[in-house]
Amino acid sequence: MPFRLIIMVLGRLAAFAICFCLLGGSLIIRADDPKALTAEQIAEGVILIAGNGYGRAVLNQIRRNGIERGRSTRMMEDGRSEEARYELRFVRGDKSEKDKVRVDNKTAQSEYSMIYGAGRIFGIINGSPFTPRAEASANFISQQAHSIDALLRYKENESKLSSAGRDKHQGIDVHVIDLTDTANRKTRYFISAKSFRVLWLEYEETPPGAATPIKYTKRFYDYRVAQSTLVPYRTVLMEDGKLVLETRILTVTYGVKMEDSLFQNPEAASSAGNP
Repeated sequence: MPFRLIIMVLGRLAAFAICFCLLGGSLIIRADDPKALTAEQIAEGVILIAGNGYGRAVLNQIRRNGIERGRSTRMMEDGRSEEARYELRFVRGDKSEKDKVRVDNKTAQSEYSMIYGAGRIFGIINGSPFTPRAEASANFISQQAHSIDALLRYKENESKLSSAGRDKHQGIDVHVIDLTDTANRKTRYFISAKSFRVLWLEYEETPPGAATPIKYTKRFYDYRVAQSTLVPYRTVLMEDGKLVLETRILTVTYGVKMEDSLFQNPEAASSAGNP
């Protein structure tokens, strides 16, 4: 057997041994004490599974940047639905606040982009930048802050975790943990006690100009392996129990080199090129 293959096999066996010990092996918890896992142990279990048994090492190596393409269906207030194609590009920083994120959206009526970089959000339509509405900016940030990725990166983001116990929903045993980030945004995660996949998450936010908070629920389906990492290909977002957005990934590719200009304001780039 080639030496490299031996190392790979040994590495995977070691990863799963750690996973076993962390998630229920006799070295960590007793069989008659299923509630002994701490919030950090549960989160580390999710990270191990998301990295296909290798955890943080694989996630950090493979998901440094990437392109996700898919389609979304948004339910409008008048009951109609709006179909869109999207392309999400990202480059990770040391923390989420240093990430660069660009989402290009194409509907039957318009094409536009939303971009986060250098700590600010701006939009581009027909090659010209614009300032998004407060609600659109808040939604853009919310999608990043209340996500599976926020849990996978809780250590580097210096987020705090706490356990809300173990529960059963529709016959499924779930671990429940709360995450609070450095901006004091709170997200509750419901994690399968069997597979350690995030099944859904919940959070509350008060939209700009509103007086009362809205309860959001984001559910994840159709997990698949993409470049040795686990990805939910279908996501459903609900507001106060009402379906508002469904997203389906068509393709996802990690390790794609991207130019910085994709995340720059065209006006700023033009000024830099013409002193």
